[in-house]
Amino acid sequence: MKVKFTKMQGAGNDYIYVNTFLYPLEEPERLSQEWSRPHTGIGSDGLVLIGPSEEGDFSMRIFNADGSEAMMCGNASRCIGKYVYENGLTQKTRVALETRSGIKILNLRVNDERVVESVTVDMGIPTGITPVDLGEGYGYSQGIAVSMGNPHLVIFVDQVSDVRLSEVGPLLEHHPLFPDRVNVEFAQVIDGSHIRMRVWERGSGITLACGTGACATAVAAAFTGRCGRESDVTMDGGTLHLQWNEADGHLLMGGPAGKVFDGEIEYEPSK
Repeated sequence: MKVKFTKMQGAGNDYIYVNTFLYPLEEPERLSQEWSRPHTGIGSDGLVLIGPSEEGDFSMRIFNADGSEAMMCGNASRCIGKYVYENGLTQKTRVALETRSGIKILNLRVNDERVVESVTVDMGIPTGITPVDLGEGYGYSQGIAVSMGNPHLVIFVDQVSDVRLSEVGPLLEHHPLFPDRVNVEFAQVIDGSHIRMRVWERGSGITLACGTGACATAVAAAFTGRCGRESDVTMDGGTLHLQWNEADGHLLMGGPAGKVFDGEIEYEPSK
């Protein structure tokens, strides 16, 4: 059978989106690996399944390019908001999305042509904000651990462009402090409200952007007094705006979501 998909990107973080109301897929772990390959597949950072939810309006399952399932993705969440609205699955501009790290609220900004221009996601309350000693052999001795529903390690550096991400990323992803592996962000503070960040994503490697990584970076910067509670995080693929509410502890993430193209791909379930 042929499966219709949409490739979308948020700040350059690109995934393959499939509507499982129409195409219930088996073995998404295998399909994510096969379809994410750039030369023999579609090429992406992973596979996102949009489905029904008993707790929210829709559910999201997200699989990295290596087939592992992620708890949450901020960029993918924004893209889902755009997808479900522009494809007529909902007329709501406030959408409750069920993820493996809980319900996330998507607030859609829609123009007069009924096009979703941007999406702000209530990412919930960051937890586990802890300075960590990385020890020897990793090139960096200190970092800040932050959980955004998935684990992050934020390391502040003087010049982010000097980081050899392809070398240190895999080492830190598998650091023994993080038995389930960790997403790694290197951050350079430009000023009190602007951060430059590069990311090594758990299960995907170097990507142009990571929404939860931008959140973790903004939280770590505020926690250590490097920035205020509202900041812009610029990644290789674009910039996200973060606001950490002091009153209730919730973190709001705003940014664009873009459609790249629609397509079809052959799908044959394993026997």
